[in-house]
Amino acid sequence: LYFSAQGGILFSYHIKDLQYEIKICTDISQPISSLIFSPDYTILLLVTNQGTVYSYKPAQTGEAVKILDTCSSCFLAADFLTPGNEYCVSVTISGEVQVWFLEDGTCLSKLNLETEVQ
Repeated sequence: LYFSAQGGILFSYHIKDLQYEIKICTDISQPISSLIFSPDYTILLLVTNQGTVYSYKPAQTGEAVKILDTCSSCFLAADFLTPGNEYCVSVTISGEVQVWFLEDGTCLSKLNLETEVQ
């Protein structure tokens, strides 16, 4: 089980039988608004309410890597485009839907819904 606190810390909660362990995985120092696993559970996207998306690989205990950063409008949500882990789609509060190449953060396509999204 993965969860985050308001301060931007990602935790894992490992439960086995009657024992449990809480571990700090990474600290991105920004409030995390949502967590999304890739279809094969190898990558976890951390979406902040400040317009940044980080990638975290649970199997490789390291820091989260900033992959997307928007200045024009904050991300409301993001998710992987399946099949695979190469692309994600995001929507901003201003109503812009974007498709991203996750390896280098390149925006491949945009569509403006011309309405505010909540």
